[in-house]
This record gives sequence, C-alpha cells and structure tokens, in this order.
Amino acid sequence: MNARAAAVDALKARLGHAFHDDGLLEHALTHASVGGGGGRVRDNEVLEFIGDRVIGLLAAEKLAAIDPKAAEGDLAPRLNALVSREACARVARGVGLGAALRLAPSETKTGGRDKDSILAGACEAVMAAIYQDGGLDVARRVFLDLWSELFDEVSSPRPRDPKTALQEWAQGRGKPLPSYAVTDRCGPDHAPTFTVAVEVKGLAPVAAQGRSRQEAEKAAAAALLAREQGA
Repeated sequence: MNARAAAVDALKARLGHAFHDDGLLEHALTHASVGGGGGRVRDNEVLEFIGDRVIGLLAAEKLAAIDPKAAEGDLAPRLNALVSREACARVARGVGLGAALRLAPSETKTGGRDKDSILAGACEAVMAAIYQDGGLDVARRVFLDLWSELFDEVSSPRPRDPKTALQEWAQGRGKPLPSYAVTDRCGPDHAPTFTVAVEVKGLAPVAAQGRSRQEAEKAAAAALLAREQGA
C-alpha cells in the first residue's frame, strides 16, 4: 500500500463513515490541479460548493440549538468563525486530509498539502461527499464530531484574534497598522514551517513560527503584544 492509500484509509477511519461509493470520496479528494485544466479528471470544485452550504446549514442549526434566544447579530460572527477557510483548514489538518489529497506533482512541490485554501476546499468537498453518500443525518454526526472543538471555542468567552488585538493596540497609540513579512520557510513540502516577523513602527520586531503563514502571523502578533504589555 502506498503512502496516499494509507492516508485515505486513515481518513476514512477518522471520519467514522463507511462510504457506499468510494468514488465519491476520491472525487472529493481530487484537486483541480490534477486535471490540468482539460476537464479529463473530475475535480472537487462542485463538491466544494455543495459542502460549503452543508457546513453552513449544520453550523447554523447547532448554534441555534446551543443558544436559541441569541440575537442574529450575535450568532452571525460565531457562524462565520465556524465556516471560515481557517476553520475548515484546521479541521482538515486534524483528520490528516492533506496526505490523502490527489494533487498534481507541481502543486505538491509548492506545499499544496498544507495550503489553507486547498485544505479548506477539500474539507468542504468531503463533507459534501458524506452528505451525498449517507444523507444529512450522517453528515450532521460527522460534522458535530469534527467541529466539536471549534464549537467549544465559539460557545465560550474567548480573546480576540491576536492580529486584531495588535491592530487595535497600535491604533490606540497613534501608530500605523502592523506589518508582517515571511522571513523563512523550512521543512518538507507536506509539512512546512513558516517564520513571520511582525513590526509596529517605533518598536523592535518580533518573529514567530507556525504551520501556515496565517498561524505564524497570529503567533507573532500575540508575542509582540505580550512583550509590550509585560505579560
């Protein structure tokens, strides 16, 4: 068994759903780069479109059940946090989806297996495949399992996003917006590590690492805030 086949088997086990049609899952895992733009291979973009709606419905349903008296204005940002690209990419990483993807060699070489956009799209496509293969009840069960940690976070008080907090801190002191720059990228293509430096005018920059550029930016912002606030 090759590495990708093993990764697909591990993904199936983590999802907890035995597909009646394994072709649906393979379809969901096939990135557009595989087809080379000629339409010879069915990629996962249509499933991604469907899955986005499935996830949105299930997230809205669960939020309403958790807090039935909440105002729409309170539910909307929590819903956005649950269905965002970052949230879907995080779920994808949690189930090892990157290693199971079908990507063109060129996309693999540029770190496609850990790109937020590719992981998030594939996560949505997989949820669509589960919905089409097993129905809404099965999709709901898988969704609530995979998103459980995210629901815990949006259902309890939590700090602001570090980048937002740093931006507001800087603006409150009359400083320009923070600037971010990738200073290093190392590690294998399927699991790179990014180093990002953040700078606020008049202050020494701070660098931090993460598994994606976004993660490293948040870590750097949090580190700079902690330093300046004496945390």
